[in-house]
Amino acid sequence: MSSPSRTEPGSGPGAARRRPISGFEFATAGRIIFGTGTSRRAGGLAAGLGKSCCLVTGATPERAEPLRRELDRAGVGLIVLRVRGEPTVELAEELAERARTAGCDLVIGIGGGAVLDAAKAIAARLANPGRLLDYLEVIGEGRCLERPPLPVIAVPTTAGTGSEVTRNAVLLSPAHRVKVSLRDPRLIPRVALVDPLLALSLPPALTASTGLDALTQLLEPFVSPKANPLTDGICREGLSRAARSLERAFRDGGDLEARTGMALAALAGGIALANAGLGAVHGLAGPLGGIFPAPHGAVCGRLLPEVMAANIRALKARHPASPALLRYREAAGILTGDPESEAGAGVEWVRGLVARLGVPPLSRYGLEPAGIPEVVGKAERSSSMKGNPVELTARELGAILDRALQPGT
Repeated sequence: MSSPSRTEPGSGPGAARRRPISGFEFATAGRIIFGTGTSRRAGGLAAGLGKSCCLVTGATPERAEPLRRELDRAGVGLIVLRVRGEPTVELAEELAERARTAGCDLVIGIGGGAVLDAAKAIAARLANPGRLLDYLEVIGEGRCLERPPLPVIAVPTTAGTGSEVTRNAVLLSPAHRVKVSLRDPRLIPRVALVDPLLALSLPPALTASTGLDALTQLLEPFVSPKANPLTDGICREGLSRAARSLERAFRDGGDLEARTGMALAALAGGIALANAGLGAVHGLAGPLGGIFPAPHGAVCGRLLPEVMAANIRALKARHPASPALLRYREAAGILTGDPESEAGAGVEWVRGLVARLGVPPLSRYGLEPAGIPEVVGKAERSSSMKGNPVELTARELGAILDRALQPGT
């Protein structure tokens, strides 16, 4: 079997499909139920997994009222736990204690990625001794969970993070000014219930932000050195769906076909990142989100074209035979609709999309040139950097941030 390094860049986009197959591991939700109206099945599914659940919702729990009625009809007892904004380590501990007092044996999360991450963290905490800090990476001890988390049913209402099928839960630590992950393969929800109807009321700015997160989570695993044939196919399908659905959903929130396309793209991105990892976009976005009150997806959107450009330059200079160059070229063909596109065309396509979606520069959220070294220092310690196709220097990472904070780039 030939080495990936023997595949020559410039031999055509299809050559990227011929990456040699090596051993890999693949994990996803025990059950994925996708389609319009599927959220109505939550009651029956819950009844098969537990008797008393904690229903984790966002800032407006009224949106979960139809699901709550389904649980009532199925005879499942529940308490409602509300997550406003990004879940902190302290909030997850507090909510887990309330669920423990109520005797919950099942967790259901309905909301965006922050809500679903909180639900997974609560499920892990309920089943394991000690504190969350015992199991958190970077700021904690990073220990493996001693016991499987309680069963989780994840019901996303946005099309972005793919948290319904990921093996980590992201929590904010205000004291450390960073977002960190609780990570374990068993954190993948027992059921992912994906109903595109739930995203119809999403406002344009949130559609843009979450959608750009989904796009990033398809591109980064596609060029990751940890990619495998299964994630490759999932990324190709997801990129194609996102390319033709995101801007449509942004301009017409009631376009169910576009909402369905983005729900599938987000699901695909979650599956891909859970098995192939992420890269420098998320390596930088994590520290930024911990320091500034910035929407994660908007940060990813501003960083994505700059990271793509920096990676392509670095690969050409230091690893010109890397198969990741072919991956960037293939991705450009999928995004632009022109299979003869060069890798740089993909960068410009993403840059143009971000501009059309009205995503502001990072300076709008408080990032200034003086703050770049702190972000770079934290990013270099991020686990996401391990999935980047090339190791970027501190100077290169700083240049990415400098470009992303400028208007008009």
